[in-house]
Amino acid sequence: MSIPGLDRWLATAPGRYVAAWEEARYGALVEDVFGYNALQIGLPQLDLLARNRIPLRQRVGLPATAGGVDVNCDPRQLPFAAGSIDLVVLPHVLEFSAEPHQILREVERVLIPQGQLLLSGFNPYSLWGLRRRLPGCPGDFPWTGSYLSVQRMKDWLQLLGFDVDRGAFGCYLPPFRSEGWLRRWRFMEAAGDRWWSFGGGIYILRAVKRVHGMRLILPAWGPPKARRKALGALTQKETTHHEH
Repeated sequence: MSIPGLDRWLATAPGRYVAAWEEARYGALVEDVFGYNALQIGLPQLDLLARNRIPLRQRVGLPATAGGVDVNCDPRQLPFAAGSIDLVVLPHVLEFSAEPHQILREVERVLIPQGQLLLSGFNPYSLWGLRRRLPGCPGDFPWTGSYLSVQRMKDWLQLLGFDVDRGAFGCYLPPFRSEGWLRRWRFMEAAGDRWWSFGGGIYILRAVKRVHGMRLILPAWGPPKARRKALGALTQKETTHHEH
């Protein structure tokens, strides 16, 4: 999907900082996911499936000003069969959509049982989230989104039958506009990860589509019904013969 101001922001110092962290984190998570079909929905400017070895990897969404997509569609109505996708990557889509629940429902529909969903978002409980509440906050990307907390995301995913089994926070530096200030505050990266792990500006979650319980059909250990009837008739015959 195309988000106004995204291309311009990715060319800035904070945009490059966030993009580098997400490319590395997504790369590590998708490296060992196998299957036949993988989708990246949104942020086509970055190839977040580059390190994945699934044969068919496609970027999906509305036309973007940069990057480009393989499948042009609305993420709220994915043109894929139910249970046909092994992996879905969803970077910064839900917080900039008017219908995040519908997008998640579509993702759940197209994933196979035990299929994986990786998603990322801006953390409202971080210095990045705080910046949106301060006076003079710019009115363009990334400050225009409705930031969703990790707990809210977990609740939504669990309602749809996903198990969230892994997560990570990153980008602890304040959202400075200049490369120089970001370099000066680089020490906060390690300090934040150790002392303020839930305060990273970005989070990534991995969720697995739960397999619904199956009803086991056990073998009939007793004698067949027809056989019991035959035995009953034989017993009756023998009883009559004995009486005569």
